[in-house]
Amino acid sequence: MASKVPSREALTLLKHSIRPAVALRAQAQSRLISSAGTSLRSQAQAHPSRQTQRSTATFTHSHHAEAVSVIPSLVDTTSADFKENKHEMEQVTEKLNNLHSKIAQGGPQKARDKHLQRGKMLVRDRITALIDPGTPFLELSQMAGHEVYPGEDTPAAGIVTGIGTVNGVQCMVVANDSTVKGGTYYPLTVKKHLRAQAIAQENRLPCIYLVDSGGANLPHQADVFPDVNHFGRIFYNQARMSGMGIPQISVVMGPCTAGGAYIPSMSDESIIVENQGHIFLAGPPLVKAATGEVVSAEDLGGGKLHSEVSGVTDYLAVDDAHALVLARRSIGNLNWHRNQTVSVKPTFKEPLYDPKELNGIVGTNLRKQIAIHEVIARIVDGSSFSEFKPLYGSTLVTGFATIYGHPVGIVANNGILFSESSLKGAHFVQLCGKRQIPLIFLQHISGFMVGQDAEKGGIAKNGAKLVTAVSCVDVPKFTVVVGSSAGAGNYGMCGRAYSPRLLFTWPNAKTSIMGAEQLSSVMAAVGKSDPELRSRIEHESEATFGSARLWDDGIIPPEHTRRVLGMGLQMACGGQNTGVERESKWGVFRM
Repeated sequence: MASKVPSREALTLLKHSIRPAVALRAQAQSRLISSAGTSLRSQAQAHPSRQTQRSTATFTHSHHAEAVSVIPSLVDTTSADFKENKHEMEQVTEKLNNLHSKIAQGGPQKARDKHLQRGKMLVRDRITALIDPGTPFLELSQMAGHEVYPGEDTPAAGIVTGIGTVNGVQCMVVANDSTVKGGTYYPLTVKKHLRAQAIAQENRLPCIYLVDSGGANLPHQADVFPDVNHFGRIFYNQARMSGMGIPQISVVMGPCTAGGAYIPSMSDESIIVENQGHIFLAGPPLVKAATGEVVSAEDLGGGKLHSEVSGVTDYLAVDDAHALVLARRSIGNLNWHRNQTVSVKPTFKEPLYDPKELNGIVGTNLRKQIAIHEVIARIVDGSSFSEFKPLYGSTLVTGFATIYGHPVGIVANNGILFSESSLKGAHFVQLCGKRQIPLIFLQHISGFMVGQDAEKGGIAKNGAKLVTAVSCVDVPKFTVVVGSSAGAGNYGMCGRAYSPRLLFTWPNAKTSIMGAEQLSSVMAAVGKSDPELRSRIEHESEATFGSARLWDDGIIPPEHTRRVLGMGLQMACGGQNTGVERESKWGVFRM
């Protein structure tokens, strides 16, 4: 039976449901800054019969603008709701942490032991040795390949990608894990490698490839070889990025076979480990089958051959550690910061409230409204947020802030999207485009408003304005799914299809066309009932399901959001991106 259409009165109630919260925040905010008002109230209480009147302001202090922007927190950490939310979120976060720890081990113990016996470092140890000591490494898509291929365990899809600092330069690191199926490329391995290259190209990050791979996974050849975004695109991207002045550095630390041989061959500089790295288009068995020639792997494509005879590689290393030292030296010789003036490191204040409280604010029940101002207060510098049009279209929160000193515009859901909130969002996105301010989208959206009144009010064209603005704005965009991401709301809030520089989800997040209950009802209404459909949609909506298929760049604990966004902003706005401005060219806004 189809659900009843809500009455106009119910819609009006929904639309204005957050007004009390706005009023409470306004009251709390006034208490923060009005010392003069406090004095007047005290006088009124001392003399009840005396009427007081606010005098005309003739002077303002310079700190008032900042003071009125601080978000006052109404969170009660002792309340039952907070404790319940915290418990639920900590449970799913612990489950995720355990899964990440298991994935970080790589392949099976037997494969790891064999790898170490050959004198090779494990892939994450290689990355630790490569990046600058004490600096963070933002690993991407760690869940890739999780429970995707039946009967096959492919932790992290057999490849580790992420952003780290090498010799003072932010770089994209792409490292094969040969303990996982010999480092061969599954379809999702290719997708993950290409995603890393796309991030590197858009943000001008030098690429370092730690190569230790058997090439394409042959049983999956139909899904990795011939199409536009398959294996060959890796080498196309290398050539294009090199042409754009984005350095490509390869370190061959194991086999580099067939098409994979083009990775070092198409790099700006290549390093190979002696008696360990091998580069050839065809290995010894295939050479014997094709020509009858019997030759060892070292004689066919070893380090000495390519460093002394063929010239395919530029440097010969004695072991993994030596190779990584040479890679760091190559990055140091890029002269990467040559066109940058010496800039003072931006100053910033940490949020006034503990980011760990986000667990108790949000929880896992996405039917509950998320207090999005409380989320923002635990992400931005000093919990200071200059809200734009706070009284109009209040189901979408927009405003200006800074994160680690970087100016940002924040677009955050505070309910369903109506025409007013869509117009407000499009207006704000255009402002950020004109001012060259990066955008942060905090998604918790069930979609745009539906129904006769909404259609008469132009929800289709007004929602399209928001989608057009998000599509066309040419500033760095970052998206964090803090709750639900459903329907066309995913589009208006800069979902994966709208090219955010990075997109991360929280462990509680769910992504789907609509909720499992609604989807099942729709299918039943058209005579396609399936008793297992609802449970399947629930499973497919989970954060781990989407992250395993690279619908995002990773699942992060809520308390890490500020740091992750800070690294992303440094990636997009630092290095050779400093001072780069692009003019946004807008599509037609239907009026």
